[in-house]
Amino acid sequence: MGTVSQLHDNVRPPAHRIETEEEAVSTARELAAAFRRQANERDINRLMPNAELDTLSQSGLTAITVPPEYQGLDVSNALLAEIVAIIAESDASIGNVLASHFRVLEGLRNQPSEELKSTLFARALDGDRFAATRFSEQAGLVAEGSGFCLTGRSEQAAAILFSDWIAVAAIDPGGRRVTLHLQRDSDELQAVDDWDAFGLRTNGTATLIAGKLHVNADTVTAALSGDHATEKSLGLLLHAAVGLGIARAAFSDLLLMAKDPSAFSSKIGEHAIRIETATGALEQAGRKLDIAQVSPAGAAMAEACFSASSACLTATEVALATANALFELARGTTGSIALNLDRHWRNARIHDMAIQREPLLNAAGAHILKISEN
Repeated sequence: MGTVSQLHDNVRPPAHRIETEEEAVSTARELAAAFRRQANERDINRLMPNAELDTLSQSGLTAITVPPEYQGLDVSNALLAEIVAIIAESDASIGNVLASHFRVLEGLRNQPSEELKSTLFARALDGDRFAATRFSEQAGLVAEGSGFCLTGRSEQAAAILFSDWIAVAAIDPGGRRVTLHLQRDSDELQAVDDWDAFGLRTNGTATLIAGKLHVNADTVTAALSGDHATEKSLGLLLHAAVGLGIARAAFSDLLLMAKDPSAFSSKIGEHAIRIETATGALEQAGRKLDIAQVSPAGAAMAEACFSASSACLTATEVALATANALFELARGTTGSIALNLDRHWRNARIHDMAIQREPLLNAAGAHILKISEN
């Protein structure tokens, strides 16, 4: 295959290496406390969390899923989900960026090219951040010299504005689905900040425009196949983690804003139990995904995807319900623009819209029916 010649030198100083899962959790909590201080201001004024994300990268937290064979820690998936939830509770947009990053690293884990994995996992260990998007089928990917030439526009995708590397889904000249691994500051590749949603306002969503971008063949791999790929399951699990973080943030503000919490003890207990139930769903899905990663048999991968789908839908519903409860129970000044408490509902609603609910429910039903037939 030759060298991965399109990948340029890193200009960021190497990140700290997190050595244990305990250190990963404590680091996440310390960062969350710092991120929370100006999260409200960032949301109101749409101030991008560039400094916060650089701090996140330098802490080593963005590298905790790099496999041991590439000198990484590779934390358990249940712990990874909890770490993303901790960060999302402090700032949902930063949690969203982190979730996108880890999903790309999971896809990289399953790629066949050892050279590509070695190169990009090393970058992840140094603190580089990853995002993913898809170019439309109308985009052009044509053979050019030792690789391809890419032109066209991508779909909008989270974390693009903060990424160093982008995993791009496209279709090659032979009609195959492939993944292109691009450096964001490549010539002829532009990221357009065109995100105008009312929630997750600072999650770095953007559209890529490629104008005759040369892509070397050794950075192109066949797209991973299978409805139950661990990359998909991890994406669902971490989507759930962001939802759980939003729910926890709204619940914390509910307790703070309620003038007489004891008057609503039943309702508060109900929402606390729902959040705890969602937390348990994430833990179970994480354990099943651990098994699927170690032993990627069809049954294990299908069960991991089913469990992650369940956690995703559960956590999203809990986030919306808790955000609504904040206004229903606390009342008073919760509608104040200055307090910006509506950001929890806005974040939960936009996060929910990213889920393809009907396909998940159909797949879950098919999974259960298949089990019942055996």
